[in-house]
Amino acid sequence: MQQTFMKEKPILPLLASMSLPMVISMLVNSLYNIVDSFFVAQISEDAMTALSLVYPVQNFINAAAIGFGVGINAVIAYYLGAGDERCANTAATRGMALSALHGAVAAVVCIAVMPAFLRLFTADETVIDLGVRYARIAFAFGVIIMLGLAFEKIFQAVGSMKTPMISLLCGCVANIVLDPVLIFGLGPFPAMGIEGAALATGIGQTLTLAIYLVVYRLRPIRVRISRQYLAGGDGLTGRLYAIGVPAVLNLALPSLLISALNAILAAYAQLYVVVLGVYYKLQTFLYLPASGVVQGMRPLIGYNYGAGEHKRVSRIYWTAMAMCGVVMAVGTAICLTVPDRLIALFTENPQTIAAGATALRIISAGFLVSTVSVVSSGALEGLGKGMPSLVISLCRYTVVIIPLAWALSRLWGADGVWHAFWITEAVTAAVAYLVYRRAVRTGAK
Repeated sequence: MQQTFMKEKPILPLLASMSLPMVISMLVNSLYNIVDSFFVAQISEDAMTALSLVYPVQNFINAAAIGFGVGINAVIAYYLGAGDERCANTAATRGMALSALHGAVAAVVCIAVMPAFLRLFTADETVIDLGVRYARIAFAFGVIIMLGLAFEKIFQAVGSMKTPMISLLCGCVANIVLDPVLIFGLGPFPAMGIEGAALATGIGQTLTLAIYLVVYRLRPIRVRISRQYLAGGDGLTGRLYAIGVPAVLNLALPSLLISALNAILAAYAQLYVVVLGVYYKLQTFLYLPASGVVQGMRPLIGYNYGAGEHKRVSRIYWTAMAMCGVVMAVGTAICLTVPDRLIALFTENPQTIAAGATALRIISAGFLVSTVSVVSSGALEGLGKGMPSLVISLCRYTVVIIPLAWALSRLWGADGVWHAFWITEAVTAAVAYLVYRRAVRTGAK
């Protein structure tokens, strides 16, 4: 399978064809997140609170998998563009081996720390018990999560976007179907409650990985995974981590942010913790189409950068910016017009719905301008420039927003936290553009 189309086809239809499968699959994945939360909310509001508190750690595991996968993706795409297939094979093989190791470590550590982690945010033993029960099952699938997402990035790196779409769709559909069956005990299955939600998620992730393995065996791609590529390739492992670690941090920083904001909001009322958890579920749905565009962009930028097509890299960047801008404009309109209906998907408490609607209206003011930081960060990862990308994420998720949220909450209560979101997006957009331009100029020399 040749990838020359990645530097020959017109950019807009090429980027659309690369992005659309990921947009579809990511939308379905975000739908799963919403459906999962919807069914958990039917158990009790305590269960929804537990899920919101576990979410940062769950997000960290996914961040580690996706972030290291970004490193695998960027290195493979670069070497394929440069015509060095052996290094591309070495990156894929070594990346898979390291992903399995990461998954095992993440499962053990996250399960062990969960009781103490939950007690940082609540003294309610019912919430703690529900969170621990969910985490023990969900995190036991750590290796499967890591391998599945590594395969996703390998297929994307060679321009095969349909296989990740089909694999993720099948896993998400299975999860959606199994959620009510395992949570409430439909048919011959016993009612498992919150553990059923965790098991449904794990089964869906296992199915996704199984499909990758079957397709890889039956329809080989240009990149090969084999023991012979574990040796050699001096410096290649370092390059995987040089790109992957900043990408992991980029994706893990939201977990730190959510935990910090939970601590600030818990001082006002538990319902604000629920609102924040619901917002991030909805944000997943709103931002993932843009993330799909970035995923389609990343291998194109990496391949063309490796092939020396620097002007084409710039055109890909601006085309992705326009596409993501449209997505975020639509998300803003939805949050401004029907915020109460969105929040009501997860709770029947009128106070929570009212507080959540206010939060969505305020936060959505920053959606459109966030396009600059989202696209710039993804483009830098595609270029193999992990540290500049990390600078953008640090501004967006820690350096600006956490102290700003704390300060504004002292003035306006919980609403001050919501205002911190859009102010941070504006500041980060300016930083992101400057960082991207500087990194590109330096790389072109």
